[in-house]
Amino acid sequence: MKAFYKILSVVFGVLLLVTGCKSENGNKAIADDVPVRLELLFLGHSIEHHNSRAYFPILASALTKDGINITYTEDVNDLNERNLSLYDGLIVYANHEEITPSQEKALLDYVREGHAFIPIHSASFCFKNSPEYIDLVGAQFLEHGTGTFTTDIIKKEHPIMQNVEPFSIWDETYVHDKIADDITVLMERVEGDHHEPWTWVKEYGDGKVFYTAYGHDERTWANPGFQNLVKEGILWAVGDTPRENWIAFAAEIPTLKYEEKPNIPNYEKRDPAPKYQLPLSP
Repeated sequence: MKAFYKILSVVFGVLLLVTGCKSENGNKAIADDVPVRLELLFLGHSIEHHNSRAYFPILASALTKDGINITYTEDVNDLNERNLSLYDGLIVYANHEEITPSQEKALLDYVREGHAFIPIHSASFCFKNSPEYIDLVGAQFLEHGTGTFTTDIIKKEHPIMQNVEPFSIWDETYVHDKIADDITVLMERVEGDHHEPWTWVKEYGDGKVFYTAYGHDERTWANPGFQNLVKEGILWAVGDTPRENWIAFAAEIPTLKYEEKPNIPNYEKRDPAPKYQLPLSP
């Protein structure tokens, strides 16, 4: 009996080792040439202003159907080498005031080594104690008003913009400071004679940065035009291998089909009423 339990404990230990290795490596345990979805980390915050807790699910649910998975955190300590290595890119939408030297190094190294960085809206006013972070974003928030506006696409030939159309939305009218010399402006907000850089990209080492000033509240986050803009920014910013694997993965995602059925409940009185989803094959 003692021998049995000894063998059992050895087997259990091996299982722990194997599962532990899989967990530690996350999606990076998958081979480079296997169809796989994109994995993004989303850094938010716990305050209600720029309510990342509420807006993150809107974006995540919109992009998951396209094979882009987003994991949410509010802990700046997650900006470390081991954790960041699990993801193809980092989204920041928050109001964190400061970043520690170790967190800053992990973030800068992560992008420099070839990963995607997607700062959105208030991310341009995060980590004000770090000039290197401000340069990474490409500018720093200075001030804003509010209004309904449509930005102008000025680089339609850029890969991101080829599948993006202008859209009108109410949002904060950001004005930026400390604008870097190496950004490529894709969209600008025109107000009178003033042309404000609004959406831009830049390269940072082997990595790529995509920033847009859109994103104050749910009106923007729920807008299909904004969701598509962020999606195209992600697809451009991730590395070649993750993008190629995603293309292969997305090609396998089945197209959902629906048909009218007389007995589907519609308690919310949605218009149009929900339809019956046809079953998928095994």
